[in-house]
Amino acid sequence: MEYREYTALSARTSLLGFGCMRLPLREDGTIEREPARALLERARRAGVNYFDTAWNYTGGDSEVFLGEILPTWERESYYVATKLPTFKVETLEDAKAFFEEQLARLKTGYIDFYLLHTLNRDRFRKMAELGVVDWCLDLQRQGRIRRFGFSFHDTYPAFEEILSHHQWDFCQIQLNYLDRDEQAGMKGYELAAAQGVPVVIMEPVKGGLLAALPEDLEEALKAAAPGRSAASWALRWVGALPGVLTVLSGMSTMEQVEDNLATFEAFRPLAAGERALLERIAEQLRGRVNNGCTGCKYCMPCPAGVDIPENFALWNLAAKSRNGSAAWRKWNELMEDAEKAKHCVGCGRCEEVCPQHIAVRADLARAQAELDAVPRPC
Repeated sequence: MEYREYTALSARTSLLGFGCMRLPLREDGTIEREPARALLERARRAGVNYFDTAWNYTGGDSEVFLGEILPTWERESYYVATKLPTFKVETLEDAKAFFEEQLARLKTGYIDFYLLHTLNRDRFRKMAELGVVDWCLDLQRQGRIRRFGFSFHDTYPAFEEILSHHQWDFCQIQLNYLDRDEQAGMKGYELAAAQGVPVVIMEPVKGGLLAALPEDLEEALKAAAPGRSAASWALRWVGALPGVLTVLSGMSTMEQVEDNLATFEAFRPLAAGERALLERIAEQLRGRVNNGCTGCKYCMPCPAGVDIPENFALWNLAAKSRNGSAAWRKWNELMEDAEKAKHCVGCGRCEEVCPQHIAVRADLARAQAELDAVPRPC
């Protein structure tokens, strides 16, 4: 397993981090215990030691589930990262209550990496004004959290403002070879590196989009490196960046775990020719993606019953497919009518919580119209 050592943080983290947002689920939305445990145990045996969760992942069950597993492991053998749900915090007392509940869920005694979750400029200013930032720094002095950072979803100027507030231990940003100019982007990564702030990478395969490329683009990668998955290319692109603390992958199947382990157990940065190939892939892919939904499901459940991520997944599938046959079948034969975009009532709740800042209501209308227009395959 490839590791990154940061003396200032007293940390030696696996370059592959296990994101616990996309674990296998039961029909009721809770985590399917045995399959999920098998995934984490396999990753741990291979040397993965960074496990990332948050208050709201899988409706709160992610922290609870980790609290069933982590206490069975030697405490110094892993790092657990979780996040304060800043979008729910209205007072300092709220923050304190959330933190205590998170410790109770995790049963780890302390939290190795604690983040202010989904920060944008306004949310950060609110946390600072409420005294939450200073309180977290005090928690760190007490040893209840060991390292303090933030996860980010806004524009680069907001990132610059937040990063300059004080010397953060680390930060978490969305970055992949397709999204170099989105949110903090490469410019934000470079600023963090210049200031000596290690970076945790989220969405390295953009919610699975870069793991399931259009057939012609996938063929180009296979021709260059037979036997390597499309996901491995994306992970190697971000993993080779200096100053990266860990690369989070939300693994939900053993196949994904094994593929990622193969990438990081004998990690090899991209060669110049391989990077140039990804540049060409990205350029072609940008014209075949309708919107940037990563399937995080922060917008769910929709009050009107619309399955927002699935509508966008099929819309993007239709855009990137050569003939649209797969999208037609899923849209017309498999998807429940009640879950389709046409049932959106325009309440806007989804847009308030979307970390990608998608114009959800407008895009749902476009998705419905364009998916209805996909011709039936012969």
